[in-house]
Amino acid sequence: MSQPREIRVGLIGTGIGQSKSPMLHETEAASQGLELSYELIGLDARGLAPSALPTLLAEAEAAGFDGINITHPCKQRVIPLLDDLSEDARQLGAVNTVVFREGRRTGHNTDWSGFMESFRRGLPDAAIDTVLQLGAGGAGAAVAHAALRMGVDRLLLSDVNVPQAKALAQSLNRRADRDFAIVTTDLAEAAAKADGLINATPIGMDAHPGLPLDPTLLANQHWVADIVYFPIETALLSLARSRGCRVLDGGGMAVFQAAGAFRLFTGREPDVERMLATFRAALAAEVP
Repeated sequence: MSQPREIRVGLIGTGIGQSKSPMLHETEAASQGLELSYELIGLDARGLAPSALPTLLAEAEAAGFDGINITHPCKQRVIPLLDDLSEDARQLGAVNTVVFREGRRTGHNTDWSGFMESFRRGLPDAAIDTVLQLGAGGAGAAVAHAALRMGVDRLLLSDVNVPQAKALAQSLNRRADRDFAIVTTDLAEAAAKADGLINATPIGMDAHPGLPLDPTLLANQHWVADIVYFPIETALLSLARSRGCRVLDGGGMAVFQAAGAFRLFTGREPDVERMLATFRAALAAEVP
């Protein structure tokens, strides 16, 4: 009897050296009796610019990879390189999972559902009438879609790239068939109106340290969600805790998006609770 074929997958992006994706996918696969390897393909680690994405994608496909996860700054850049998109990825204009099958590349997005499930579990009764979202890039597009699906009434969008924020707002408003998303350049005014805020920028990652907004704008009536998970306790979350805010770290989104990608890569149903336990155990092991 022949041995089952090894499943090969990976992650392309910058600042991914501490990614928990290899551990999450490989551990879950082993628990299901599958042989799976997960490779980190860091642009910065290899001294490459995002313009190297077409080459890296082609190399992974030629090497027999079953798929590739995509992260900052390539979630939108990858779209022209694909043959097809899932409906969610098409609506969002952002891809975090590419499946190679029968000579075709299909882009999917599991970020939005990952964030929504994390929020549902972590901040189940949070007020969501008005939400301030920082970041309108690839991850921001997914989080904003989740906000729409979650029932947020009004989303205030802020990004240093104002045209990008406006394009995302227009896309969201078409999907909502109303004025759901509003671009703001006045964070003080937006924060004063918001029930809570979501950081969907890379600011706070070890590779992009700092705060994504003026610390004086946070007050204890806000809840704060961060999609960054390395470190799990970002400067923003530490600040929010010190102000008495309820917080949601990026760990849940990381696990739930990985579970969605695992399903696409392997065709198997992941045990999400087991993946959450694996993630928590890995974090606990890192504490000195």
